[in-house]
Amino acid sequence: MSDVVPVRSDCCRLDELFLVHGIGEAERGRLALGPQWTRQWTSTWRTAGGEVACAVRDLGPVPVAGCRPVRRFSWRQRQRHRPGLEFLVSTGRLHGFESLEERSLLLALDFAGTVAEVLPQPFRLRFETADGFREHVPDFLAVFRDGSRWLFDVRPAGLIKEQDEMCFAAAGEAVLAAGWRYSVVAGWRAHVLAGLDALSAQRRALEDQLGLQARLLQAASDGPVEFGDLVAATPVPAVARAHALHLLWRRRLGVNLSCPLGDQSPVWPAEGSS
Repeated sequence: MSDVVPVRSDCCRLDELFLVHGIGEAERGRLALGPQWTRQWTSTWRTAGGEVACAVRDLGPVPVAGCRPVRRFSWRQRQRHRPGLEFLVSTGRLHGFESLEERSLLLALDFAGTVAEVLPQPFRLRFETADGFREHVPDFLAVFRDGSRWLFDVRPAGLIKEQDEMCFAAAGEAVLAAGWRYSVVAGWRAHVLAGLDALSAQRRALEDQLGLQARLLQAASDGPVEFGDLVAATPVPAVARAHALHLLWRRRLGVNLSCPLGDQSPVWPAEGSS
């Protein structure tokens, strides 16, 4: 276990949580990327007034506010995937997902704490290959508070097929032209999802009438202390557990997400805190 790279919850980046599927040159080579490709490839968005299409060259400044998923979510008996709605504290709204893997990405985006907007199934990309035009609908577009945008596709590594590779390569090229970032989430670092799920139980605002959060921060101020000892240092340990999880979610305390979270987990003050 000594070679496991720690994931500090208080200062880790979003891309330190998941495993990225790389896009090969072979897939890129099958795309029609001639001199006019950014004019010929299009993205179609859905708004309250209907669908709106634009060339990929104009993709960058498209306003996300007011846009809706370009493809409707479906629920039916015996379907093999698990759709649903996930509430994000970052946006204060429910967002649709089509699988548990997609739900996990929404949870990680919420934990990142810098997301301003998330649009599922944001647009339909029409792109050209050596065999003609094809279409692809990416899974999520995240807009961050600094104005940057990050497009995601979510597909477990073992389920990625050749036709997916082509779509991922096309999305990567379109995003590069738009000045955005693109990732294919193919898996997660060990224990990260279990840790985020535990912390998310207390991600909403907590009323701290007993002043337990200040006590927890003080108890952790001198360096790493085991989670069990941290909450035991307060007058009401059972209640303090909820507040400790809340402080971890808010990144005011830190823990190693690459290890299982338990009473023996070291907890420390957030990086940069006084």
